[in-house]
Amino acid sequence: MTVHEQGTEVTFTPPVTTPLPIETDSEEYDEPLPADRFLDRELSWLAFNQRVLELTEDPDLPLLERARFLAIFASNLDEFFMVRVAGLKRRMATGIAVRAASGLMPREVLEGIWRRGHELMQRHADVFHHQVRPALQEQGIELLRWESCSEEERVRLSSLFRDKVFPVLTPLAVDPAHPFPYISGLSLNLAVVVRNPTTGTELFARVKVPPILQRFVDVGEQRFVPLEDVIAAHLEELFPGMEVLQHHTFRVTRNEDLEVEEDDAENLLQALERELMRRRFGPPVRLEVEQSIDPHVLELLVRELGVQEAEVFGLPGPLDLTALWSFVGLARDDLKAPAFLPRTNRDLADVETASPPDVLEAMRDHDVLLHHPYDSFSTSVQRFLEQAAADPKVLAIKQTLYRTSGDSPIVDALIAAADAGKQVLAIVEIKARFDEQANIDWARMLEQAGCHVVYGLVGLKTHCKLSMVVRDDPDKLRRYVHIGTGNYHPKTARLYEDYGLLTTDADVGDDVARLFNVLSGYSMETEFQRLLVAPHSIRSGLIQRIEAEVENHRAGRNARIRIKCNSLVDEATIDSLYRASQAGVPVDVWVRGICALRPGVPGLSENIRVRSILGRFLEHSRAFEFDRDGDPQMWIGSADLMHRNLDRRVEVLVRLRSAHARVIASSIDLAFDPGTSTWHLLEDGNWERHDRDEDGRPLLDLQESVVAASRAPAT
Repeated sequence: MTVHEQGTEVTFTPPVTTPLPIETDSEEYDEPLPADRFLDRELSWLAFNQRVLELTEDPDLPLLERARFLAIFASNLDEFFMVRVAGLKRRMATGIAVRAASGLMPREVLEGIWRRGHELMQRHADVFHHQVRPALQEQGIELLRWESCSEEERVRLSSLFRDKVFPVLTPLAVDPAHPFPYISGLSLNLAVVVRNPTTGTELFARVKVPPILQRFVDVGEQRFVPLEDVIAAHLEELFPGMEVLQHHTFRVTRNEDLEVEEDDAENLLQALERELMRRRFGPPVRLEVEQSIDPHVLELLVRELGVQEAEVFGLPGPLDLTALWSFVGLARDDLKAPAFLPRTNRDLADVETASPPDVLEAMRDHDVLLHHPYDSFSTSVQRFLEQAAADPKVLAIKQTLYRTSGDSPIVDALIAAADAGKQVLAIVEIKARFDEQANIDWARMLEQAGCHVVYGLVGLKTHCKLSMVVRDDPDKLRRYVHIGTGNYHPKTARLYEDYGLLTTDADVGDDVARLFNVLSGYSMETEFQRLLVAPHSIRSGLIQRIEAEVENHRAGRNARIRIKCNSLVDEATIDSLYRASQAGVPVDVWVRGICALRPGVPGLSENIRVRSILGRFLEHSRAFEFDRDGDPQMWIGSADLMHRNLDRRVEVLVRLRSAHARVIASSIDLAFDPGTSTWHLLEDGNWERHDRDEDGRPLLDLQESVVAASRAPAT
């Protein structure tokens, strides 16, 4: 691999199958780094979700925003158990119990997860019951249990039960003729004990709470009752002639990570579809029960489900607070953050006519840096593709799709382009976790419309965010390119913070065209002028630039490294940052989620600061800045600093022009300003929130400051 000042020449070969060495072999680095220099990635993720939980405890946040963060915490934890905990257990079961970079064995990590998981889930329940629920009640929003309903409400709920609920319930008995039923992952269930009045025999049955029905039943005047309470109050109608002795709510989390043996699969699409069918039957990894459950019923569930004692989480009901999302949709603007409408990016907006932006014309004139959700996705990226689909001078569109919405205007635009006779290539990543079936459906729809569809690459996930339009302009054939840090998903683009670049730069266009040839064909060697591309050049390219900052500092020149990402786990990159810190280079890391780097360790990382910002928008963009003696270089793209991104995915970083680099640099300046509300990562892996000044006044909310700036009139 040859590195140039303008970019990197790479050869595409099969993905790396062995990890890069953590230690640097350079003679300049004689001192070995300490063995305990990495935080554990799984425990760091739990620390991230704790920061989400701390937002639910913040009385300064609007009440329904706190409810939303309660739901997000619960949903995050569900996925963590389904994927990360399940993966740990699978490695232990198969004997692949290697020590993590943190020095912990899988069993030790798992025990730490169970311990912290119990603490956080109990804290989550306490916040709901003792803070958020009473505050909601004061505002006229009540989540009742059955016993608190009025007689009139019970009559109304009984009628609803008979008309809407009873017909879809299926009680399943457990006896010698009826084996213990399969309990699907994340389903809410009632464990019911009944007695035959004739024989006196006690029997067990399971009733599944139908997920298709509204979980919190509206009884009017913003009063709600959990559906499981309504079912429990009418169990006699499900078991006529039997005595209902007791009932308890429980919920199971299962391993829902996919394992596709791609190298052995003749057809990746069919292999994935088979694995999706098996996903529903993964082994359990967590059992949630109400604290009031009878010990004998709990013993039965533990035995039949095959869970360990540490995997049982006893909580006050109701279980599954992801359902609090329904409260967020209530028409109570007084309890929410002020409504925010994204603006059309100022470089695209036609102020004089207020007509829809001509994105292609604007791109011909200059590069456009987008910042979502502050800049509208629909009037920029979506408009870009819709305009290209309708433009008779457009000859071809090439697009990567990792995740998109159920009613995707992006897919509609590609289909419209194909219908108009344009060449359309869609790289649809059908292995995108939890979106596999949706992406299979989109892929088939695109194929039926006449698009060329590629289902990603065997052995790699195509995670880069690329669009390329080829247009026959009067002066020449021109490539119009979008490179982003986030998915082509109109709905999440209103919630996720991301950057995107719209450009007709010839070098970028040539780079992206060559990369699409790699993704769709047999191209094996490509020169990239303004891109770094994983799995071959992002890690090495970033480390080379980190080492260049070290050389600048040693030569007495200005040096600084600043990184914004979702996760920082890759050991080789972290070690390079440690070496930079040891040399005296200041390093700032702005991370949303996992961080395995220990900042502030004397002799190792005292020149490294790590900050985190959580808020109404999910910080999702990735940016990498290197000072280069006052001539900064900024890269943005799809890659986080994790093994899967750098070794097992096709990822792209693009180098920005100076003006756009300064825009992102100013945002990083603000994130590290002492007057901005942030969390600070400590040496021991704990996070400390800094949200008030010495006089107790709230510090600046970075996201709200950007919202305010986006609403200000253009100057």
